[in-house]
Amino acid sequence: MKYVIAANWKMNKTISETRDFLKTFIPMVKGIADVDIVIAPPFTALAAAAEELKGSTVALSAQDMFWEERGAYTGEVAPGMLLDAGCSHVIIGHSERRQYFHEDDAVVNKKITAAHRAGLKVIFCVGESLEEREAGKTFEVIQREVEKGLANVSPDNLVLAYEPIWAIGTGKTASAEQAQEVHAFIRKVLVGLYGSPAEGLRILYGGSVTPENVNTLMACKDVHGALVGGASMKPESFINIVSFKKEN
Repeated sequence: MKYVIAANWKMNKTISETRDFLKTFIPMVKGIADVDIVIAPPFTALAAAAEELKGSTVALSAQDMFWEERGAYTGEVAPGMLLDAGCSHVIIGHSERRQYFHEDDAVVNKKITAAHRAGLKVIFCVGESLEEREAGKTFEVIQREVEKGLANVSPDNLVLAYEPIWAIGTGKTASAEQAQEVHAFIRKVLVGLYGSPAEGLRILYGGSVTPENVNTLMACKDVHGALVGGASMKPESFINIVSFKKEN
């Protein structure tokens, strides 16, 4: 199964900073064919990023989108606008969207449905908070988010990302054993939803992934890539993650 390494820059990088990063990074990944690489800059830099990525094997993703095609929704961005800007992917359900903007499972489901209708590939995020993990509710939360987020959604053009909220931007990382346990559970839930096609779905790990821990995480049986935040901001750091080597 081909791994996916995706960079989520969040609210960072101007247009010129995006261009500078990609001018340095793109030559670094020439010849890397066994990993699908995805970059998600802020909305303002998408078109510029698309220009820089033209002719490369690196895919362009947006960090979010609205579920309507057009209308009086001030400040929102439609799926078709992302396609027009050069995107092939979109991240949906990121914990920061859920936490800061109060997006629930129903909103996430509407966004995934709209993204698929437009032909975008979805990186769908799920994960539990520290309080939920300490209360023993990890599996309960994950099952709810997966089943409700993917209600009436096709498994086509879909990648999942498990991002324990307690490990995002905190420097804390789930151990390989913790990551594998949750990824295996997600796979089980997906099989319940889709049957055998679920075996082909890739599940990424997100949460303080670094060049130092990526090899261990990628060695887990059910981890098939990473959604990377802070460590994707510098080309030299991100290329070390993209070039991971699985530990035995």
